[in-house]
Amino acid sequence: MPACRKVKWLDPVSAAYLAGLIDGEGTVTLTRIHRGENRRLVVGINNNERGILEFVRDAVGVGRITTKRVYSERHRQSYTFHVSSRQALDLLAQVVRFLKSYKAGRAALALSDYVGSTPRNGKYDPEMTRRRRAFEADLLAIRP
Repeated sequence: MPACRKVKWLDPVSAAYLAGLIDGEGTVTLTRIHRGENRRLVVGINNNERGILEFVRDAVGVGRITTKRVYSERHRQSYTFHVSSRQALDLLAQVVRFLKSYKAGRAALALSDYVGSTPRNGKYDPEMTRRRRAFEADLLAIRP
């Protein structure tokens, strides 16, 4: 298994630019990869210009770019950059001060509560499960 890569340090201009992309074209949310598992923190940015997302991936040093399926010939090809879990937290820690939309509230809540409600070993006792569910509900309740 490859070593976990770390999010690169962002200068303030790059952090502000990424925050603008997240505010305008992105998301800060919790998603499930597989049915029945807990949701994980995800920061994503959607765009039709792959070059912008490649810039983001190179600046951040982590994350993936996926191609979205085109369902209509009237639509252009689009792409999604996403980073999850602890890497998403590291990214949010650098851009949160520049976020202006409701995503700022989600980022702040994730930074304060995600680690405390997510055990590294994945084992949840009843109290940890309750805290985790409360965290998920609180984060997803922050809407535009």
